[in-house]
Amino acid sequence: MPKIQTPLNGLTVSSDETLIWGVRTYVMGIINLTPDSFSGDGLDKDVSAAVDKALRFQEEGADILDIGAESTRPGHEQVSVDQELSRLIPALEAVSKRVKIPISVDTYKAEVARQAVDAGAVIINDIWGLKSEPEIAHVAADTGAGIILMHNQLGTKYKNLLPNVVASLKDSVDIAFNAGVSPENIIIDPGIGFGKTPEQNLQVLKQLEKLKPIGYPILTGTSRKSTLGLLLGLPPDQRLEGTAATVSLSIAGGADIVRVHDVKEMVRVCLVTDAVVRGWRPKGWTTS
Repeated sequence: MPKIQTPLNGLTVSSDETLIWGVRTYVMGIINLTPDSFSGDGLDKDVSAAVDKALRFQEEGADILDIGAESTRPGHEQVSVDQELSRLIPALEAVSKRVKIPISVDTYKAEVARQAVDAGAVIINDIWGLKSEPEIAHVAADTGAGIILMHNQLGTKYKNLLPNVVASLKDSVDIAFNAGVSPENIIIDPGIGFGKTPEQNLQVLKQLEKLKPIGYPILTGTSRKSTLGLLLGLPPDQRLEGTAATVSLSIAGGADIVRVHDVKEMVRVCLVTDAVVRGWRPKGWTTS
């Protein structure tokens, strides 16, 4: 399994932009084109609302947009390829024409991923880490798209939680590499909130640094998750502070990208955390 050799390697997302790992944290704004999002922000087929949200996120400092058209909340109902495409493609095409930042498509279906890349997506975010439809790896290889490989499983039983997650992610990386995906295009995600109990989610976040030896940039998605709801006793739209805490902890644990619903606030959290963890400083910074 190939590894990124230096934290300054990056993912090329356009002819003039590369996401450089290790310098600062990138913020990925979530756009849900679903009627049943767990967080209550689903836009269904409202293309105009999707464009407005994308433009707002860009203005607020998002580095990437993640657009999905099938809910992945616990107990969700799967939708057909045609249903997913009918929600996704009109909005994706409209958004890609209006924003300057890269777009990721949140799907585990190869045909959806292929059409999404044709419509303007440059990253594929697969919640099954290529283990539902391995053909997605070939879509990424053929198109040069980035690929986010998330850990997921049916059930929550583990022999040893973190080593099992790491081993599974390594398997996903191998699938990608064997299909011809460039190592620089691979990102890993421990799958907080997927195939894990609330206690296991907290353990993964606490031990996030154990993913770093795999050798690829790390994405975390803790925003408004149910574990925060259990800790705070609050509904999804009132979990901002809890999300902020987990975003900061994710960065301290080695995350390079954070996937969030509340872009403006989490950009600020990232800037302050990066100042401590990565040594980032704003332009014009002075100690005098």
